[in-house]
Amino acid sequence: MTVEVYLIYLAALAAFFVTPPDTSQLLIMSNSLRHGLRRSLWTVAGDLGANVVQMTAAGFGLVAVIATSASVLVWVKWAGVAYLIWIGLSLIVRAPTTDRPGAAPLARRRVLFRQGVFTSAANPYAVVFFGALFPQFIDPASPIVPQLVLLGGTYLLVDGVILILWGYAATRVLSGPLQLSGRMLNRVSGGLMIGAAILLGSRDLAREAEL
Repeated sequence: MTVEVYLIYLAALAAFFVTPPDTSQLLIMSNSLRHGLRRSLWTVAGDLGANVVQMTAAGFGLVAVIATSASVLVWVKWAGVAYLIWIGLSLIVRAPTTDRPGAAPLARRRVLFRQGVFTSAANPYAVVFFGALFPQFIDPASPIVPQLVLLGGTYLLVDGVILILWGYAATRVLSGPLQLSGRMLNRVSGGLMIGAAILLGSRDLAREAEL
C-alpha cells in the first residue's frame, strides 16, 4: 500500500465520519453525561472491541454468509433496538438519587463495556461495510494481513477519537452555563438512548425498503 493510497483511505474515513452522531456516539454521549467521560471510556472500549470482531469476520470472508442470512440480521438488529429503548425508558422514569448535576450513581465498568459491545454488534451490516471498504485500498501484490491490520487499526483509532470527542462535548454541558438537574439529566440521557434506537431501527427499515 502506497502513501497516496493510505491518504485516500484517511480522506474516505473523514468523509464517512462527518455525519450527525450515530448510535454508538449517542450512547457514549449518554453515558458521559451520567458517569463522566473517564468511566465511559469502557463504553468506547466495548464499541471498538465489537468492531475488531466485525473486522475479523470480514477478513475471514464471512461477508457473503451474513449478507444472505437476512432473518438473522433482522433479529440481531431489532434486539439492539429493543435493548436501547429499554435503557432509555428506564432512565426517563427513574427517580434521581440526587439533584446535583453529574452525581448519578456510577455504573459498573463491565456494564458500560457490555453496552458498547452490544450496541456496536447490533449493527451486523458493519461486517459487510468493512468487507466492502478494505478491498478498495489493498494491494493484492503485497502481503494482505499487514494491510488489513493497518486499515483496521487506523479505523479503530479514528473511531475511538471521535467517540471520545462526542463524550467530551456532552460533559461540557455540565460545566457550562446549562446546568442540568438530576431528573433532567436522566431525561436527556434516556432521550439520547432512545434516539440511538430510533436511528438503528430506521436504518434497518430503509434497507428493507430498498430490497
